[in-house]
Amino acid sequence: MQQRNNEFGQPIGAPVPDWHGAQKPDATPLTGRYCRLEHVSAEQHANELYDAYQQAGDARDWTYLSVGPFDSFDAYRAHLTRIAASADPFHYTVIDLATGKAVGTLALMRIDAVHGVIEVGFVTYSRLLQKTRAGTEAIFLLMRHAFDTLGYRRFEWKCDALNAPSRAAALRYGFTFEGIFRQAIVYRGRNRDTAWFSIIDGEWPAIRTAFDAWLEPANFDAHGVQVRKLADLVDEQRARTPRTDAA
Repeated sequence: MQQRNNEFGQPIGAPVPDWHGAQKPDATPLTGRYCRLEHVSAEQHANELYDAYQQAGDARDWTYLSVGPFDSFDAYRAHLTRIAASADPFHYTVIDLATGKAVGTLALMRIDAVHGVIEVGFVTYSRLLQKTRAGTEAIFLLMRHAFDTLGYRRFEWKCDALNAPSRAAALRYGFTFEGIFRQAIVYRGRNRDTAWFSIIDGEWPAIRTAFDAWLEPANFDAHGVQVRKLADLVDEQRARTPRTDAA
């Protein structure tokens, strides 16, 4: 893109004509092939979610989260009641369509509709959701909702810089690594350097096509093993799809 200068000869950013901001998320369910996202409800989801988290043999899934683990159902239900009342983060329950059961939660957060920036976070997947098509699709449903329905320009992923699985997941999903914010927060009585990743609207068409191809039933063999990896499909689509940064 050719560099633009103002009347003083100073470099300035690309124009964003007719920008009026994005919309904030609401409780509309988001449905895919393998899962449905519903606004978190303690009444509807607490029992199944608590049971799903009990499938883990230890508490390692909570290490990089600012909440949990919960030592009783009542404690977990109280947590779910609190987050259900939150507008930011806005929490969703992941329903596995194969079983009809609630198997995890995640959220849209740091919602900046004025500037079109939103983040996915609080990804709290039970062992029933981890490493499944539904788990990947849940992220895709939020991406698609943010870009295609709500009109965001930037979709972020952040995690503890020491959380190697989360960093690997971000790259697999097509996020671009942007750097480390040192000593960003204190949680659980310890320091967190935060790794930042993003997808911007000009990159979204290629990533959306890659997710669509990966989620196709034909991309899985009779044993449910993927034929092509999502990361490979993302790379392929990036190579063949011109990036069009939205104005």
